[in-house]
Amino acid sequence: MSRNAESTAFRSALEVIRAVEPRVADAIGAELTDQRESLKLIASENYASPATLLAMGNWFSDKYAEGTVGRRFYAGCQNVDTVEALAAEHARELFGAAHAYVQPHSGIDANLVAFWAVLADRVESPALKKAQVRQVNDLTEADWFALRRELGNQRMLGMSLDAGGHLTHGFRPNISGKMFDQRSYGTDPATGLIDYDRVAEAAREFKPLILVGGYSAYPRKVNFRILREIADSVGATFMVDMAHFAGLVAGKVFTGDFDPVPHAHIVTTTTHKSLRGPRGGMVLCQPELADQVDRGCPMVLGGPLPHVMAAKAVALAEARRPDFADYAQRIVDNAQALAEGLLSRGATLVTGGTDNHLVLIDVSGYGLTGRQAEQALLDSGIVTNRNSVPQDPNGAWYTSGIRVGTPALTTRGLGTAEMDQTAELIHTVLTQTTAGANADGTPSKAKYTLDAGLADKIARQATDLLATYPLYPGIDLS
Repeated sequence: MSRNAESTAFRSALEVIRAVEPRVADAIGAELTDQRESLKLIASENYASPATLLAMGNWFSDKYAEGTVGRRFYAGCQNVDTVEALAAEHARELFGAAHAYVQPHSGIDANLVAFWAVLADRVESPALKKAQVRQVNDLTEADWFALRRELGNQRMLGMSLDAGGHLTHGFRPNISGKMFDQRSYGTDPATGLIDYDRVAEAAREFKPLILVGGYSAYPRKVNFRILREIADSVGATFMVDMAHFAGLVAGKVFTGDFDPVPHAHIVTTTTHKSLRGPRGGMVLCQPELADQVDRGCPMVLGGPLPHVMAAKAVALAEARRPDFADYAQRIVDNAQALAEGLLSRGATLVTGGTDNHLVLIDVSGYGLTGRQAEQALLDSGIVTNRNSVPQDPNGAWYTSGIRVGTPALTTRGLGTAEMDQTAELIHTVLTQTTAGANADGTPSKAKYTLDAGLADKIARQATDLLATYPLYPGIDLS
């Protein structure tokens, strides 16, 4: 699409919206301005292409399409079948997967589909076979009661939250924690790295039905071959949540032991983040789980979102282009340059660096909590998010860490030199921010002091740094 065509398309869309609710049109335009002017370092965010964005705004949104390709509960889904089949085809080819299910609305939905597919395969199917019936509706009340109790009495082992795991991997505030008896494996206190011997020991002791690999804030590669061996040794199904690093797998930066797809029974991911697609989820699996995964709707999901599946097809097609591999490598190069820039200025990083797209800064060395650091950086035009560090004394709300990532800035074209400049801006803000106090004089975990003039200066420097790398240069909303 030419730049002129992009501008025309988005301006026209805003004009249509403005005629109905101008405040929404204004908010959309303001969001583009904010993203253009801010250093976006949130590791889970990116910038989808104009083609991907436009694929979401169309009349596919009007269709109900419960079921799967060629087997719908509603008539008139032939065009939905086309885009869903295309998205699944691109996903299989991109990741070398036997089966792809592209209906999940989000990462948590993808995880729920995976969990229930495993439960259906490992618990429900044997119960149906034992009762000599085809489906749950054919069970007696007594057998149904027994099956429900057994489904709710299964175990999951995954990475602890403070070590970099995710809330959806069996933790109590999330529905997964209410489904499973969950235990966690952490990281080595001295190095911050996964200790696979300790994971194996925990698996032998706990005997989980599901062993979960994957993370949201672990800055290193994971050896999925070893984790699969551990899962096999205790008869567990091995599931990997690669939502954060799917783009690095797609771009062949993570291969061999570090590519989860050949090793896991089932893999979940989001389609945004490092994959640079629309907000949504996806499940990849081995053939033996395909039928159960395809029952995600209505087992877990409501009606699929055909307009988002269309956008997934576009984004996955983009990721199959040769230049995506170069993009994925530059994400890692930039993350390592950012880490080196921070380390050279005295910052403390969890694990001492990174192998992937993210860097986790322990801000306690600056005398700050994660919440104080996050807000001070935001005041200065640098968008990050607070995150727990291993054995975090401040808990999951205030935290002691800041997570930064490079997928979005890499999309804009920034390179390693700009990452060093970014490290300087971050370090300057954190060194010039001081923790505040509560009204009674006790230390506050939220209040802080940062000179407004300095914050404005850093924000201008951030904007100047981005000026050479315009965001959506083909879109002019003026």
